[in-house]
Amino acid sequence: MEAQEYIESGILELYVYGLLTETENLEIATLAKNNPEVESEIISIEKAIVALSSSFSPFHSVANFETIKARLELKHGKVVEMKSVSNRTQYIGWAAAILLLLGLGYQTLELTKTKDAITIIGNEKNKIERDFAYLDIQNKETEKSLTIVRDIKNTSVTLGGQAVSPTSFAKVYWNKESKTTYIDAAGLPKPPRGKVYQVWALKLSPTLTPTSIGLLSNFEGNSQKIFAVDQTVYAEAFGITLEPEGGSVSPTMEQLYTLGKV
Repeated sequence: MEAQEYIESGILELYVYGLLTETENLEIATLAKNNPEVESEIISIEKAIVALSSSFSPFHSVANFETIKARLELKHGKVVEMKSVSNRTQYIGWAAAILLLLGLGYQTLELTKTKDAITIIGNEKNKIERDFAYLDIQNKETEKSLTIVRDIKNTSVTLGGQAVSPTSFAKVYWNKESKTTYIDAAGLPKPPRGKVYQVWALKLSPTLTPTSIGLLSNFEGNSQKIFAVDQTVYAEAFGITLEPEGGSVSPTMEQLYTLGKV
């Protein structure tokens, strides 16, 4: 193994920590003796560990130590000299602490990632459920609209645009037996704020007699634009006018958007 490979492999750190076998220690020591680059790397590792351990240790000058020692001797007699722990043992201790902190940090990071992933999955699940519920409602509304259009008992009346809005159009689906009436208002523009469309069943002779059969409320919120209105007992024609919110007693003919005969 080349010197650079030793440096990059991490084995020199284990050598400094004292975690290698005697054979491996001897191999590294021999290599360091003959290779200045390896020896320099070992010294750098040792300095880094010493610097780290010193940053956590209180500092006392030699003078302070001798003063404390003299006071202890006066009070208790001879102070027992304690053998200092070898540098190698200190390095191993600090290395173990560093490895423990790194391990705890890694576990915390992985736990955070897992929690974030669970949150993301939960949010995606909730979004899918909301989208599914919305599509289910839309599907039911579409099926209802198709049922109305395809019902052969319904009389279909086309309402054409009038002077105020020539491009407007609508359709009335009127079941003369059940008297139920539906308005397809997809061809009407969005009503201005404060206004509402009002539907009229008209008797044409002997005089024009309009009867209100309902308002097309919540126009923008009705995606299908199919509105159920009041039952219609009799009609020779249908018309839709634009009225103030709440509707009017009689139609505002100047705001007649669509009109059609049965």
